[in-house]
Amino acid sequence: MKHFLRDVFVVIVGLVIFSAVAACIGLMGIVGTMASSGSSASVQDGSVLVLNLQGTLQEQGSDPTPRDMVQGNTEGTPGLTDMLSAIKKAKTSDKIKGIYIESNGMDMDMSQAQELRDAIVDFKKSGKWVIAYGKLYGTLAYYIASAADKVYLNPAGIVEWEGNGYSLPFVKGLYKKIGINVVPFKCGKYKSATEIFTEDKMSDPSRAQSQRFVDYQWNTIVDAVSKSRGISVKDLNNYADNVVTLSIPPTFVKSKFVDGLLYYDEIKDVIKKKLGIDKDKDIPQATVADMQSIDEDTEGDEVAVYYASGEIVEKVPPQNAFMQAEYIVGDDVCKDLNDLAKDDKVKAVVLRVNSPGGNAFTAEQIWHAIEMLKKAGKPVVVSMSTYAASGGYYISSAANYIYAEPTTITGSIGIFGIIQDAEGLDQKLGITYDGVGTNRNSNSIVPSYSGLWLAHPLNAEMSAKMQAHINEGYMLFKSRVAAGRKLSMAAVEERAQGHVFVGADALKLKLVDGLGGLDKAVAKAAQLAKLKKYHAEDYPEQKSFIDQLLDQTDKAKGTKLDEQLQSMLGVYYAPFMLLKSAEAMGPIQARLPYIITKKK
Repeated sequence: MKHFLRDVFVVIVGLVIFSAVAACIGLMGIVGTMASSGSSASVQDGSVLVLNLQGTLQEQGSDPTPRDMVQGNTEGTPGLTDMLSAIKKAKTSDKIKGIYIESNGMDMDMSQAQELRDAIVDFKKSGKWVIAYGKLYGTLAYYIASAADKVYLNPAGIVEWEGNGYSLPFVKGLYKKIGINVVPFKCGKYKSATEIFTEDKMSDPSRAQSQRFVDYQWNTIVDAVSKSRGISVKDLNNYADNVVTLSIPPTFVKSKFVDGLLYYDEIKDVIKKKLGIDKDKDIPQATVADMQSIDEDTEGDEVAVYYASGEIVEKVPPQNAFMQAEYIVGDDVCKDLNDLAKDDKVKAVVLRVNSPGGNAFTAEQIWHAIEMLKKAGKPVVVSMSTYAASGGYYISSAANYIYAEPTTITGSIGIFGIIQDAEGLDQKLGITYDGVGTNRNSNSIVPSYSGLWLAHPLNAEMSAKMQAHINEGYMLFKSRVAAGRKLSMAAVEERAQGHVFVGADALKLKLVDGLGGLDKAVAKAAQLAKLKKYHAEDYPEQKSFIDQLLDQTDKAKGTKLDEQLQSMLGVYYAPFMLLKSAEAMGPIQARLPYIITKKK
C-alpha cells in the first residue's frame, strides 16, 4: 500500500511538471507565432506614414516585450531614431504619399522634439503633404505638429500652451524635522545639485542659468510655431500668459493654433481625400515598423552608433518611482566599447549621449574606454541629445568631434559630494554610537556603496580632506576637457564651475564643434575615418525575449517593494527617494542640478 501511494504521488508530480513545461513551450510557441506574424509587411503603394505620438519617447526603440505580446503589440515601441529613419525613407519612397501625425500625449525631451520637427520640415521638401490630428497636444507635440500643412483637433481636445518651466522640491526643512542634515562639498558656484537638501530656494547663479535655458527652449518653440502658423510671437506669449490651454476648443481655431475641429471618422475622410480614394475604402497605412521593410543600404564600411542614455551609475540601483528607467552602467558600457575597438568591421563610432551625468568614477572609466577606441584607430563622434551635461559632458569630451542640438543642455563641468549626518535622527530614535579604532579618524565616516554616512559629527580635519578630494576630482575633470577640447586650463575654468549651457552657447564657447542631429554625426564619423561608402549599425543589441521576461519579473518585484516602502514611509517617501536617487550614483558625483523628467 505504501508503494502504491508513493507511485501515485510520483505520477501526479510528473504530470504537474510535464504540464508546466508544456505550458511554457506553448507560450513560447504562441509568442513566436505572434512575433512572426507581426514582422513588418511590405509597404503598399499609395500609403500614408503614421506617426503616433503617445507613450514615452526613448532614444532607441525596443522589440516587443512579453507584456506587449500578450496585449497584441507585436511591433514593439519605436524610438526616436526609428521615427527619424522612417521619415527619411518616406521622403524618397514612391509608395508613401504623405505623413499623418496623431498626437495622444507623448512624453519627450526638447531636443528629441527638435530633431523630429526638423525631419518633418525636411520631408516636406519632397512636395509631399503632412497632416496632424490630436485629442491632446502637449507643448512639444504641438511644436512638432505645427510643421504640418494642416493641424486638426478633436472637438473635445486640448492644446497645452502655457510656457516653459520647471520647479524643484527643496527638502531642507523636512530633513531638519526628521533629524537628517546633508553636508555638501562641491566645486563651482553653479554646481547647485546639493541645494535641494541644503537651501530653501534656488541660488542666484542657479536661477540665472536655469532661466537662460528655459527661455532659449521656449523661444525656439515660439519662433518655429510663429513662422509655421502665422501667429505673432507677441500673441503666442499672450496666449501662454492667459493659459489658453483651459479655453474651449473653438478658441484654438480662432487663434489659428489649429485649422479645424474634427472627430476621428472625419479626419479619416480628410486623409482619404488627400490620397484620392473613395470614402468607403480603407486607408493604406504604414507604421514606423513597416518602414523597416524598405531596403536600406547596408553596403560599405560600418559606423557603429552606440546609445548611452540615462544617469551614469556603477551598477543599476533598485527600481522606484523617482528614478529613471534607463541607465549608463559603467562596466557594461566599457565592455561594449572595448568590443567595438576590437571589431574589425567597425571603422568609426558615434556615441549618442543623452545623460545628466552621475557617478564621477564611472564617467572616468567610460572616458578611458573612448580613448582606447581612438587609439585603436577608430574616430569617435558624439551626438548630444537633450542632455549631455556634467558626467555626460565628461564622457563626451574625449570625442574627436561633438555635435549638439541648439537646445541641448550641456556643460555643467564640476563635481560634488554629499555626506549625510543622521545624528539628529539617531537622537530622536534613541540611538547612540560607541566603538574602538586604531587611528583618530577611523570611525569618522561610515562608507557604503550608496554614499557616506556620519557616525560622529564631522570635524574640521575630515571636512577639509573631503573638500580636497572633491577638488582633485574637479581638476581631473577639467584636465580631460582641456585635453579633449584643446583649451587651456584657465579657459576651461571660465566655462566650468558647474555652469550649464544650451548647445547654441556651447558652440560659441568651443565646448561643441557643430549643431545638428544624429545624421550629421554619422556623416562626420565616416568623413574622419575616410570612408567612401558606409552604413550605420545600432548598439547595444536588443535584449532577447528571455532577458526581457526576466527584466519584467525583476521590475514587478521592485514595484512591489516600492509600494511597501511608500506605505511604510507615508509623506516621507518622496524626499527619502530623492536622496536615495542621489546616493545610488555614489558619494562623488558629476551630475546636473536638476531631476530630469520628460515633458509632453
